Amino acid sequence: MQTNETKVALVTGANTGVGFQIAKALAENGYDVYVGSRNLQKGEDAAKQIGGKTQAIQLDITDPESIRHAVSEIAHDFGYLTLLVNNAAISNAGTPGRTLWEILSAQKASVASIEEMRQVWETNVFGTLALTQAFLPLLRKAKAARIVTVSSSLGSLTLNADADNAFRSGFDAVYGASKTALNGVFLSLANELENTNVKVNLVSPGFTATALNNFEGTDSVEEGSLEPIRVALAEDIPNGSFTGPATYRTAQGSQIPW
Repeated sequence: MQTNETKVALVTGANTGVGFQIAKALAENGYDVYVGSRNLQKGEDAAKQIGGKTQAIQLDITDPESIRHAVSEIAHDFGYLTLLVNNAAISNAGTPGRTLWEILSAQKASVASIEEMRQVWETNVFGTLALTQAFLPLLRKAKAARIVTVSSSLGSLTLNADADNAFRSGFDAVYGASKTALNGVFLSLANELENTNVKVNLVSPGFTATALNNFEGTDSVEEGSLEPIRVALAEDIPNGSFTGPATYRTAQGSQIPW
């Protein structure tokens, strides 16, 4: 446990959905929370709704200038960052209004738009890493810091190679594979930082009804936020873990295979 140091958290994509629930839980547990949002007004509305020591910060993780401004603001306010929650993500960049089935059908490897794939990966992989790299100096200045990245079991190569997995048909080249790449990048980071003051953890919320899937998920946002909130609040989870909701639990616990 940290002592004599204010706990400071940044949650990306926190104006709605799972990110909002994580930010709310952190604020309720004594964190000073920055609510990251591409649209500052939406972030301010969310921060007002959450209350506590919460403030909005304009943040587009695909915009280097936006990232620089966010780092500068938090550096000015605190000089360090205790917790970075990488939640911001997109599931597609195609025609709006499509059903989840239509989106998945269009994202199969044989027909996927390479341009759409680039846009999704730009946010989910490259933007997430760019933001993390930018905040690493502030994370290193905390007594004990953590990076929690919201991923998806859909990115598990082990699960998607299992013929008995009923959901493997949803593993596509655009969104699903972007989460595989995200997992690989952050496992690499966890290995790199294992002997430092910064721990790296990945977490899946499960099939949660959010804007990512046109609210067609089977779990409510409150249910889907339980495991991400647990991981965000826990300070004793081993570095390099990848866990999912309680429904994933096996004899090995809630660990998700890479």
